[in-house]
Amino acid sequence: MRATVMHAAGDVRIENLPDASLRDPTDALVRVMRACICGSDLWPYNLKEPGGPPQRMGHEAIGIVEAVGSDVATLKAGDVVVMPFTSSDGTCVFCHEGLNTACVHVRFFGNGGDMEGAQAEALRVPQADGTLFPLRVGADEALMPSLLTLSDVMATGHHAAVVAKAGPGRIAAVIGDGAVGLCGVIAAKRLGAERIIILGHHADRIALAKKFGATDVVSERGDEAVARVMELSGGFGAHSVLECVGTEQAMTTSVGIARPGGSIGRVGVPHYEAIPSSLPAFFKNVSVGGGPAPVRAYIADLLPDVLDGRIEPGQVFDQIMGLEEVPNGYRAMNERRSIKVMVKP
Repeated sequence: MRATVMHAAGDVRIENLPDASLRDPTDALVRVMRACICGSDLWPYNLKEPGGPPQRMGHEAIGIVEAVGSDVATLKAGDVVVMPFTSSDGTCVFCHEGLNTACVHVRFFGNGGDMEGAQAEALRVPQADGTLFPLRVGADEALMPSLLTLSDVMATGHHAAVVAKAGPGRIAAVIGDGAVGLCGVIAAKRLGAERIIILGHHADRIALAKKFGATDVVSERGDEAVARVMELSGGFGAHSVLECVGTEQAMTTSVGIARPGGSIGRVGVPHYEAIPSSLPAFFKNVSVGGGPAPVRAYIADLLPDVLDGRIEPGQVFDQIMGLEEVPNGYRAMNERRSIKVMVKP
């Protein structure tokens, strides 16, 4: 079967690999219907050192179950499923608490080792009962893009909004105009935020953010961005800050624009050793939380709004490519010529 393999920074290849197959009794074999390239995939695309082990890529997918192991109880061949970006057993204390990304058996798809990637024709999914979410709605082509976002970016934007306590009467500020940030705008509006400020500077993304519900745009960066948000918020700052980038500058800006007593939900994978601006955050009584979104726990809440068309996060996909075109998709996203690429094997 064909699958995406990254060998080093900028070196992404489509290779013929042995067919995916069941290994453990809790496994499912899933044929990929739709996958995509994530903004977090661009970190290894830019930083992966040569000489290390090749890495199977892709952690977001909708697929059809082709076979299940003997211990799988809730799935059967033919089921259409959403595959979150991590596996989880669905039975441990953390899964019961709705924090599937802290499952005692958690594994990250497309993260090296024996965890296969979803930018492929098929893959093995461990802990299938607790990991995969059966849709029971068939394979509606029009809904595919939005359903696919439930595997990561929509649920991740929702996680940022939840942790940041976005809601009625509150000002939300979203840092980052990538797919997660744009979904964060959807989430903040869905939770009832009174005002939503998007911090970004790409015209096409800003236009989409406005369509999703952003009320204000801040294109400045650094201190100028902080000053502008303060101006827009009457000098106090945002109640809820969604940090959707993962850089030190983004986190510094988050603390700078947070209202005293406000909350920061950070979902951008951090590329810094320590959270910056801890002293001003302390004196402003700002709460900082977040991490990998427990996608599996959020799907049931978000799915009805997708099915009814109340939210359309699938609009973040602005290019569709076949599997053989995936290396071009990485280049397009890395050069900011695409917001998010959908992959149709």
